[in-house]
Amino acid sequence: MDVVQLLGANVRMHRKLKGLSQEQLALEAGMERSYVSDMERGTRNPSVRALGRLAEALAVEPDALLKRL
Repeated sequence: MDVVQLLGANVRMHRKLKGLSQEQLALEAGMERSYVSDMERGTRNPSVRALGRLAEALAVEPDALLKRL
């Protein structure tokens, strides 16, 4: 699994653990829902800023979104 797919899988996992929909996460992170969807599927290569906004919205450290579990 490459890093973009790993990031997407981790965002999805943390989002579901928090009980958030893609739309709710997107709103919290200041993104479009379609962007979150694309990223979770590994078809988007998000910027470091986007990673930070997602981590903040999910209340996790940014590195948690890049770790293999």
